[in-house]
Amino acid sequence: MTKLPVGRNTALLSGSLAMNSATLQLSAAVASLTLVRVLDIDGLLGLGPAIVLAAGALAALPAGLLMDRMGRVPVLAGGFGCGIAGCLLAALGSAQGWALAVLAGLALVGTANATGLLARTAAGDMYPPERRARGIALVLFGSVFGAILGPAVFSPLLAGRDLDGDALSALWIAASGFMVAGLAIVLTVRPDPKRIGELLAQADGATPAPEPRHAPTSIATPTTPIRVLLRRPGVIPALVAAQASFAVMVAVMTLTGAVVVDHHHHSADNVFPIIGAHVIGMFGLIIVVGDIVDAIGRTRALAGGLLLMAASTISLLWITSVPASAAALFGLGLGWNFSFVAATAVLSDMTAPSERGKLLGFNDLLAGLTGAGLALLGGLALTALGVASLAIGGAALVAAPALWILRSGRLAPAAA
Repeated sequence: MTKLPVGRNTALLSGSLAMNSATLQLSAAVASLTLVRVLDIDGLLGLGPAIVLAAGALAALPAGLLMDRMGRVPVLAGGFGCGIAGCLLAALGSAQGWALAVLAGLALVGTANATGLLARTAAGDMYPPERRARGIALVLFGSVFGAILGPAVFSPLLAGRDLDGDALSALWIAASGFMVAGLAIVLTVRPDPKRIGELLAQADGATPAPEPRHAPTSIATPTTPIRVLLRRPGVIPALVAAQASFAVMVAVMTLTGAVVVDHHHHSADNVFPIIGAHVIGMFGLIIVVGDIVDAIGRTRALAGGLLLMAASTISLLWITSVPASAAALFGLGLGWNFSFVAATAVLSDMTAPSERGKLLGFNDLLAGLTGAGLALLGGLALTALGVASLAIGGAALVAAPALWILRSGRLAPAAA
């Protein structure tokens, strides 16, 4: 078989995620503040992140289904197109004080971010099970460059300025440039990673992932229903852990900007180094994390990541400075890193290329809706009760599934 361009495609997908990551940082840092400034209602602090997350959640499953039908590249390109439109609408709404434009822009940005994260589906296609966590990590590693690019571009735009409509508009226009670059990069990925996955399966004579004995069929088809996929070993624990880790991560990340800027009275541009440290925690060590997940197993990696998230979240009770906040969010990102890679590896192990996008999209649908609800409730709790409600509640939500997974044993049998 002709040598497949796995390395080239991995590098390109990683580069596209760098652009997505830079925009994600801006969304995490100022989505809540953008909407509050336009509506002038402080009690809606969590509404901006909730819109981003809910829109992404609702887009995730259709995007995954389209990936299984059309391939990975067209859907990823469509996501970046949504991101360009969303950033420009958010910029226009911020400058003019148009709430509907901001709402629509945030919804499209959420759609773009969620679609971009499904690039890990392509990573699962191109690598065999024994190297799958590392392949996923290599694609996601590009996000660390976004963590560097984001503050380098956004912080100077805010230095010495108030977070008014004009300043926010400039930030969103800059973010649209990242989305344009991401679109250009992803369009050069060829052949489609889904096709590579099919060729690898044919070359290895591979059969689809095993199902429990009571499953109605053991043959993987593009129409395999979600209920059949959910009965495969380890899928439910991986989904539960993925929801908890993603929801707590995004809720804490998106609300920390408000905590640091508004509650602790730091200058507005300090939010970007904090979010940058968080994104570096999420992706900076991800290649090493992928190797560790493959080496120690999915169960210990997933539970350990959740417990690290719990420790980092509870530390928000005592810290107030910018460096300490950055360190806490770095730990939060690193814990999510372990749990996210391990959960994605489990879900990829249990699916064939023709059904992988569906299951990962379903996972992202649940996780995004949970995250949106938690961001909205967290914003209300933060306004009414203070930081303690966010810290204690978030820590409990990730510690509980970690303990359950450790008690229940292995997530899934090792993939052949």
